Amino acid sequence: MTVQEILRQEIKTLKEQKIESPILKARIILSSILNITKEELILQENRILEDNIIREYKGKIEQLVKKQPLQYITNHQEFMKLDLYVNENVLIPRADTEILVEEVIQICNLQYPDKCEILDLCTGSGAIGIAISKYTKNTHISLLDISEEALKISKQNAKRNNIRNIEFINQNMFQNLRKDFDIIVSNPPYIKSNEIKNLQKEVINEPKLALDGGEDGLKFYKIIQKEAYKFIKKNGYLCLEIGYNQKEEVINLLQETRMYNKIYSKKDLGGNDRIIIAKRN
Repeated sequence: MTVQEILRQEIKTLKEQKIESPILKARIILSSILNITKEELILQENRILEDNIIREYKGKIEQLVKKQPLQYITNHQEFMKLDLYVNENVLIPRADTEILVEEVIQICNLQYPDKCEILDLCTGSGAIGIAISKYTKNTHISLLDISEEALKISKQNAKRNNIRNIEFINQNMFQNLRKDFDIIVSNPPYIKSNEIKNLQKEVINEPKLALDGGEDGLKFYKIIQKEAYKFIKKNGYLCLEIGYNQKEEVINLLQETRMYNKIYSKKDLGGNDRIIIAKRN
């Protein structure tokens, strides 16, 4: 069976199952298996595929039909022009999070041109910390996650993107932290527990540990409220991603500590409140 023939067959399957963008996704999966670009795939449409390739491809198409995220099937997600490996142990990095990274990069360049110690809390795939390190100078990044499997992925992504000035911490939030940071940045779980079941099936298939923010969605922000300022240097920064409707609640939590000033928020490209920045007193 040729590339053209298997594509025609599996695109038909995806269309019958009402999968969005069936042609694009079918091509992405096959090019991923063959380790070539989508453009090269077009040039090789008459290539005869081995039986093991066909079996693997059909298996991955079946995963897509069962609402497995495309990024987990191909083990790839682009973030801030970086090539990241992802699997079912980590949340898939989203474009909305790039707003947070861009803000931290700006703070680094303006406030810490010589040296900056940064903690990426609840790092998951390492996307935030790795991107900050890639696009700044003189930064040392600590990636922290409670999941050992997630940290394995972050280590792989750091190596893949040639990031060296970095360390990995496997622990629960602020427990046993041994130093202070200029910036703590985090995209913690913030979906309300009872709302997870209402998310798209593809999102539900992402790790619950990285989604579940407790009954009110604020579980981790409350931990950050109580603990983060103890590990941020004077005049340092706390930089958080938030859910689209959590701006006032999270700002109120931070104001209650009386440990921060100059608290502000920014919207994502969709016009939703997406990040909160607070300067430590």
